[in-house]
Amino acid sequence: MSNNQDNLENKLSDAKAGAGGMLSKDKHVSATNTSAVEIAKTGSIKDVILWLLAAAVLIGATLVNQYLPGYWQPANDLWVRIAIIVALFVFALVCLAMTHQGSAFKTLLKDAAVELRRVTWPGKDETFQYTWQTIVMIAIVGFIVWLLDNFFNWFVGIFIG
Repeated sequence: MSNNQDNLENKLSDAKAGAGGMLSKDKHVSATNTSAVEIAKTGSIKDVILWLLAAAVLIGATLVNQYLPGYWQPANDLWVRIAIIVALFVFALVCLAMTHQGSAFKTLLKDAAVELRRVTWPGKDETFQYTWQTIVMIAIVGFIVWLLDNFFNWFVGIFIG
């Protein structure tokens, strides 16, 4: 019965894909036909420059607290330094988001959101049942480990004396 149901679900998903998603109730299908991996594998000189710029800005953000107050008087205020560090961090994230890998990450996040909407979360009863099963199994395994520990202590005690 399970194989027939799986085959039926596969045929239904193939039919939905073939119809261009017109049968699907979910309108938030991936924005592009290319996968995140294919996007991430492509690269250009722009990506290299943006990665280097982001790395330099992040290194600069780590040095702001130590060196900037010596060169710029307003940086003696803690909140000014925090604002500069946050601004540099945001600038680095924007640089990284403009790379091919950044757009692949955005595609991955969109696809993950679509998949999370498809998840069937357990109800209260199932959660309670699985929690107790987990607690019982932990107790059983803990007891077995305790027995093994005592056995090996006894066994080693015979030889050590």
